[in-house]
Amino acid sequence: MQTIKVLGTGCANCKNTLELIKTAAEAKDIKINLIKVEEMSEIVGYGVMSTPAVVINDKVVHSGGIPDRTIINDWLSDNF
Repeated sequence: MQTIKVLGTGCANCKNTLELIKTAAEAKDIKINLIKVEEMSEIVGYGVMSTPAVVINDKVVHSGGIPDRTIINDWLSDNF
């Protein structure tokens, strides 16, 4: 099971990103460990300056906006 983190302090875009990833994984019947990270010190530790950001296997794969559903599906296909 892969770990996907959504970094953000709780804004609407962060919540939408979290929900999009969850929905995409469910649609593909892929089990993921989805974690919401809201601690600013942890977010900054990834070098992220704008949120929402997505981290897969401790690598930042996206930051600064809601990712497109196609991109999310690509992440799920590439990592699972």
